[in-house]
Amino acid sequence: MAAGGTDMGPEGPGAGEQPGGLRAALAGLTTRGRSFLAAGVAAAVCSYVLGQADLLRVGLLLAALPLVCVAVVYRTRYRVAGSRRLAPARVPAGSEARVHLRMDNVSRLPTGLLMLQDRVPYVLGPRPRFVLDRVEPGGRREVSYRVRSDLRGRYPLGPLQLRLSDPFGMCELTRAFSAYDTLTVVPRVEPLPPVRLTGEAAGYGDGRHRSLALAGEDDVIPRGYRIGDDLRRVHWRSTARYGELMVRREEQPQRAHCTVLLDTRRTAHYGSGPDSAFEWAVSGAASAAVHLLERGYAVRLLTDTGSSVPGPDGGGGFAGSTHDSAETAGLMLDTLAVVDHSDGGGLSPAYEVLRGGGEGLLVAFLGELDEEQAAMAARMRHRTTAAVAFVLDGAAWSRGVESGSTQELEDRLRRLREAGWTALPVGPGASLAQLWRQADAQGATRADAGSRAVGGMTGSWT
Repeated sequence: MAAGGTDMGPEGPGAGEQPGGLRAALAGLTTRGRSFLAAGVAAAVCSYVLGQADLLRVGLLLAALPLVCVAVVYRTRYRVAGSRRLAPARVPAGSEARVHLRMDNVSRLPTGLLMLQDRVPYVLGPRPRFVLDRVEPGGRREVSYRVRSDLRGRYPLGPLQLRLSDPFGMCELTRAFSAYDTLTVVPRVEPLPPVRLTGEAAGYGDGRHRSLALAGEDDVIPRGYRIGDDLRRVHWRSTARYGELMVRREEQPQRAHCTVLLDTRRTAHYGSGPDSAFEWAVSGAASAAVHLLERGYAVRLLTDTGSSVPGPDGGGGFAGSTHDSAETAGLMLDTLAVVDHSDGGGLSPAYEVLRGGGEGLLVAFLGELDEEQAAMAARMRHRTTAAVAFVLDGAAWSRGVESGSTQELEDRLRRLREAGWTALPVGPGASLAQLWRQADAQGATRADAGSRAVGGMTGSWT
């Protein structure tokens, strides 16, 4: 929310307003005012040439009217305060936000006719303009307008401008507030079905990790008593066994980890605009991150450049505890709102990050892969518990029509699947929710095949 005040008086030093003075007032003459002034001067000159006194009086009247209006506007003095409120300040692409403007007359004099204008980027729509009637001393006026953008990003709103005009429209003075607001347009988030991806751990499948904490489930392994321990947690059997006071250790399940990898390489994506392959990948990464946070995962957003959100300062970059999942989701959406193509040529920086701490589930949104990058992605799988890849079909996106996968793409997918990935091709207009279900089904099929293979080997050994 932005707020500020401005002084519409002749001396001019209001918050963020432009230099005042009589010269500025004369520069505020409108087209009508300049026309009247020019007509008056022309009439005066003609009266002198033609010797017509009546024409001179008409010329003086025409020239005097805009000058009087300039003097009236110049001498008008009152103070107004303005504020702006966004509802909401963060919206998905293609959705509308409402901007509420409020003007307060904090002077002891009523205002004249005010023209209110707010500056907005062209992608949000036309510049809003409002005409406010006389505002009584201590009074207020509230207006609102809507903005909408199909392109994600961060857009400044402001500064708010006021135009003071005389009743005849001869002169206008403009004053601007200094405060700005920022509207964040985040990627669209598609609701995903609550499937159980193969290899999920810590709460949704096998392989649940545990870590020591201050509260949680009892552990059968005791430890020595420390000053401050609750006596109700004394483990008497172990105390009798070891001959010293022992207490039950406490632990709680560690939350599952997930890394959402977004391939931003410029060479890996075709087209531009809201319906391009890159925007689909960004929206997919946002949808997966939000979905997994809602399911209780600690999520990290990683790009091909190796940069991660929320960053390496907290738990290897993973975040999203029970109380801050919404905050983490907002942080990731804000990051994805401004993410752009990278000039990197490969996925090796992301691979190095995963080598340092890539446990848990890996969900990757990959652009077009050559043989080298497919091999790099295949090596990432060995650093994770399970891996799901959505690989964009570059040939289909370049033509803008959904078509069957090319042989080259099939080779890349087969290589990823041989490395243990659940890999799916993505064409134009694909539904992430449907692909999410297919990933679950494909992973379950691979798990069943692996179980049968292990069973066959066990039978051969018996």
